Amino acid sequence: MCGMVSGTMTLRKISPSLEELVAEFGVARVTVRQAVDVLTREGLVSPQQGRGTFVTGLPPNDRWLRVQTTLAELAKVYRDTKPKIVTIDEAIHSPPLTPQDGLAADRYVFMRRIHEREGQPYCVINIYLAEHVFRLDPSRFRNETVIPLLVSLPQVQIAQARQALTIGTADTEVAQQLQVAVNTPIAEVRRVFVDAQGCVIYLSEVSYRGDFIHVEMNLIP
Repeated sequence: MCGMVSGTMTLRKISPSLEELVAEFGVARVTVRQAVDVLTREGLVSPQQGRGTFVTGLPPNDRWLRVQTTLAELAKVYRDTKPKIVTIDEAIHSPPLTPQDGLAADRYVFMRRIHEREGQPYCVINIYLAEHVFRLDPSRFRNETVIPLLVSLPQVQIAQARQALTIGTADTEVAQQLQVAVNTPIAEVRRVFVDAQGCVIYLSEVSYRGDFIHVEMNLIP
């Protein structure tokens, strides 16, 4: 049944036989029957006596969110998707910087947000924005996605932008905010933007639902 998720199995195609599925996945016949029953109830397959089991529907592809590898593409993603922003905290905090990140600004505005799409939360973000940058347009920074706004401001020069992606699991708090089970796989992305003076003007720590994210990048020959 993995072919339904990967897209290799098409509508009306006959799925593998019970024996083939048992051999492929190394599970008991009763387990396969239970899985087919679930897919039947969801309208994805239709068992027909004497003919086999036909694929009648395909699961939705929720992996619409691509992790971009350039700053311009990243800003475009946020502009195009227009997520609903739910701010759940705002304060003055010191960011968790490392010596490799760059120099620290005097103060940072901390914002903790949830981004939603069609009523479904897909990421939780901790944002640390240098206060002198935040004061350029506090209202917009509070109500818009930060990266497209940051890129568009002529007073802000981003000399270097870095991101790191790590696969982790959702703790109790993140699981509740993303509406997933505890220990569900998530993608953790850390982004750091530095200005021409080497000062960190933006740091974010993002937890994405694992079933929403898609990573694709070009390999340099």
